[in-house]
Amino acid sequence: MSINRVVISGNLTRDPELRSTASGMSVLGFGVAVNDRRKNNQTGEWEDYPNFIDCTMFGARADALSRILVKGTKVAIEGKLRWSQWERDGQKRSKIEVIVDELEILTSRDGSGSASNRGAYSSTTTAAPAPVIDANSSVYDEDIPF
Repeated sequence: MSINRVVISGNLTRDPELRSTASGMSVLGFGVAVNDRRKNNQTGEWEDYPNFIDCTMFGARADALSRILVKGTKVAIEGKLRWSQWERDGQKRSKIEVIVDELEILTSRDGSGSASNRGAYSSTTTAAPAPVIDANSSVYDEDIPF
């Protein structure tokens, strides 16, 4: 038995990009920054080191969330890891991303994030199962920045 579950909480690093597959399924791509705290051996101080995680959501909920999510929004995400590999211009490329099953918005409309303001804006959603997508499909039309 193997388990592939990921739970992260962080801030969106960019505005989400909504695309469609050749069959018309919506695909929402966005990045989330998650901090890792480490002690600096030289200064003895604790420092935050960001990890940048690519996330993808599929289906009708991707459409709805594309109109709500913006850069800086704090979110909690549950999903699974997916590794993809493809070739572009003779170079092999690969990436690991989170396929989002559930997303909760943790930032209120005014950006305060306080629990009293968060209720009306919070959104928990479950995405459709991630389809198997050919690496040569339109999802990978643009270069991946790495």
